Amino acid sequence: MPFFLGLGMIRAVIAWDYPAFEYQRISPDQFGFTPEERLEYAHATLDYLQRSEPSAETIYLLEDLRLPNSNDPLYNEAEISHMVDVKNLTDAIRNIWWITAVLVVVGLGYLLSQPALRPVGYRAIYQGGWATVIILAAIALFIGIGWSTFFVQFHELLFPPGTWTFRYSDSLIRLFPEQFWFDIGVIMSGGALLLGILVTGLGYWLTKKFV
Repeated sequence: MPFFLGLGMIRAVIAWDYPAFEYQRISPDQFGFTPEERLEYAHATLDYLQRSEPSAETIYLLEDLRLPNSNDPLYNEAEISHMVDVKNLTDAIRNIWWITAVLVVVGLGYLLSQPALRPVGYRAIYQGGWATVIILAAIALFIGIGWSTFFVQFHELLFPPGTWTFRYSDSLIRLFPEQFWFDIGVIMSGGALLLGILVTGLGYWLTKKFV
């Protein structure tokens, strides 16, 4: 349940036009992207991440992007290499989410379809929601009080050392500055935490009413 709700929230935010919301809140690009250019490049980058094909077949979408009024590539070689890693990660998240979705839906469907097992299903909903609340509350607290440490540890855990740091003048940082990631971390963890609370409440009500 924690993976189902937490990774589902990540997928929902990626699918949502989050940059259009966030760019109204954060500082404009100090190196010259207009708001329209910034949003266009962000949309192109998210489109690449949402493609079902593997990174090797879709990285050209980023390699073909050019800086405004120039034939220079938007992303340098280091940025392109990192975006290959990012898509591999998002593809893995998608696959894990589908597995957890099947396990949660089919598992609960089986338990709730059997009268003798329904109490087990109700308790599973409650316990799964409660586990989500505990895990996501811890993540949200970590983000709130130790963002810099969380940000570094997250990247060190998921990406090869030295491959995810860039200059402030690089396009990835201009399009997706640290404030962008802090805000999206708050939204993802807070949204999944809220879902966990709702599932916990549902499971508690079902358990008290029918068990």
